[in-house]
Amino acid sequence: MSEQRSEHAVYDVLVIGGSGVDTVVRVDSLPVPVADSFGVPPIREWPGHTGGNVALGCRALGLDVKFLDFIGDDWIGGQVRERLAKGGVDFEPLISPAGTRRAVNLVDTATGHRMSFYDAREPGDLRMPREFYLPHLRRAGHVHLSIMDFARHLLDDIEELRVPVSTDLHDWDGLADHHREFALRADLVFLSAAGAGERIAAVMRDILREGRAEAVVATAGAGGSYLLTRDGSRTPRPVPAAVPPGPVVDSNGAGDAYVSGFLYGRLTGRGLEECARLGSLAGAHACTTEGNTDLIGPSDLLSS
Repeated sequence: MSEQRSEHAVYDVLVIGGSGVDTVVRVDSLPVPVADSFGVPPIREWPGHTGGNVALGCRALGLDVKFLDFIGDDWIGGQVRERLAKGGVDFEPLISPAGTRRAVNLVDTATGHRMSFYDAREPGDLRMPREFYLPHLRRAGHVHLSIMDFARHLLDDIEELRVPVSTDLHDWDGLADHHREFALRADLVFLSAAGAGERIAAVMRDILREGRAEAVVATAGAGGSYLLTRDGSRTPRPVPAAVPPGPVVDSNGAGDAYVSGFLYGRLTGRGLEECARLGSLAGAHACTTEGNTDLIGPSDLLSS
């Protein structure tokens, strides 16, 4: 029997997967020279990661957000819970026996650029129970799906319920199999231009040709972003980068902020190019603060 979604969405955005804690180490330059030890400024920890940051960013913009994920029954998971609660995100976690995801990020103090060492740690057979997630899918106006392996197993139900879905492929090179199903079954696809390099336009075209997306967005940091849609040219349209409203401190979470700004635009009825502009503004704002400590609100986003 076909599943039917509720007529009235309770959540503007349902984020699934992608929470964790970043340990941020600020260094003089990247790459770091080989040495036995370095003195560094105070090491900081920021709960968030890609799904957590998108959930927090969307909530800061006034959207109603629900967040589902696995975390550990550990002190790191406690940090995630505390940050999401402080940000007003309705977070409902399941406990992973492997513990909470972590990453160590080296951040260049001069440019804000980062290098991330990501510890996903989840077992390959981890699954989110259908009876847990399905009621939330029925209440969602939009789903943002992180590329956790367990999340791919929700795609059939998301499609059956006809809930619009977005995903962020991060630095996908267009070849790795892990990302492909997410790329081809999402309505909005985000990725970093860095992963595919000079092949990024071809990768974006392949996603549109082989998948269901209405738009593919490639972010390029200070180089802006690129937008490719079904009703436009085969050449991705450049979207200029926004000027950060202050000194660049940390690029951690800038891509997630871009996604939040873009989704805010889309869910409030704006066109795709305007959504990309709002994403650029939100991403630029995120670079001026450490971690996700100061997320842009709707008044600042729309007045920029």
